[in-house]
Amino acid sequence: MPSTGSRGSGPAPLRLLAATLVAGALYDFLFAATLVLAPRLLQSTLSLPLPGEPFYLRAIAVLLVLAAGFYWITAQDPASRRAYVTMAIAGRTAGFVAIGLSAWGRPDLAGLWVPAGGDLLFALAHAAAGRSLWT
Repeated sequence: MPSTGSRGSGPAPLRLLAATLVAGALYDFLFAATLVLAPRLLQSTLSLPLPGEPFYLRAIAVLLVLAAGFYWITAQDPASRRAYVTMAIAGRTAGFVAIGLSAWGRPDLAGLWVPAGGDLLFALAHAAAGRSLWT
């Protein structure tokens, strides 16, 4: 399949895929910013305990910003970055599994189902919107 050239051009399914990737980038970036700038907001809205050291939140935030950059770059031309789209789907699926396993059977960590669900929704959205890349 030929490259779309940019996020704003190309077939409609690829524009939709690019949009889901951009949304994923913004989601990760905003989550990272919240971890650093307003961790108590996450603590109160998701009822999650905060780690003792802020370092852990900052380290997770750095990884989320890197992931956001990955999604943003992939969104610019998903047709020529098919392997990146595959990695985005796999990464979101792994996020759902890892976070879900942490929450499984732990009522005190039930708030983790929110970001786990977000990862699952993005994995499904990327896969559905990107299916034309593999057909």
